[in-house]
Amino acid sequence: MLGIRIPIGVWRNATPFRPPTLRFRAIAFSMAPKSSISHIIFDMDGLLLDTEKFYTEVQEIILARYNKTFDWSLKAKMMGKKAIEAAHVFVEETGISDSLSAEDFLVEREEMLRKLFPTSELMPGASRLVKHLHASGIPICVATGSHRRHFELKTQRHGEVFSLMHHVVLGDDPEVKQGKPSPDIFLAAARRFEGGPVDSQKILVFEDAPSGVGAAKNAGMYAVMVPDPRLDISFHEAADQVLSSLLDFNPNDWGLPPFPDTTI
Repeated sequence: MLGIRIPIGVWRNATPFRPPTLRFRAIAFSMAPKSSISHIIFDMDGLLLDTEKFYTEVQEIILARYNKTFDWSLKAKMMGKKAIEAAHVFVEETGISDSLSAEDFLVEREEMLRKLFPTSELMPGASRLVKHLHASGIPICVATGSHRRHFELKTQRHGEVFSLMHHVVLGDDPEVKQGKPSPDIFLAAARRFEGGPVDSQKILVFEDAPSGVGAAKNAGMYAVMVPDPRLDISFHEAADQVLSSLLDFNPNDWGLPPFPDTTI
């Protein structure tokens, strides 16, 4: 059995450990041999980059005009999806579709987001993990629902980290017909690794969104979830492991090269 580092996890079929200050239940991965993972796919928003807060801020501003509030049950339904898909969820779930179309919502949101995206910061542990995997010879890539124009704004201050990716698959890629939880984007990412397509059972996906975890599982891949603590714990169920931060990821758990002792 793989080791547990409290408060990160418990194993499936064990009594869940639920720390009073965290709403995480890390789920055991009693699946493939540890040595099976050979490739890594990273989501970006809310996982590598702290950008989800921008979407929340802007959407709260828009809804305030209609005397409505933006909550995490709605955000969970929108996260990870293509922009137009998320927009339809937004206007329909909030009941404002008669006043604001999904298309007009995106136009209004775009103007505000373009001012915020260039200030994006890396999430804790993101740089450390990406650099370690790259230095260890593990092929890594990004698969994000963000379109190219947004990707360039969000990553412009973080070229050092994103330059280590073997490739990037974006939400407006022609091979991505449907957004998450469809497996399209992760299957496209698997095809583009050197010598691809890579066997899905050899790929570990890092995600923060329920739809992203669903996409990874629908692609036949393993999923580590690093959700926002405000996300209801019921959304953790599909993940193979749930962490409170990328800083808590232990490569040994998945048969990946361990962090050097000097890494902090």
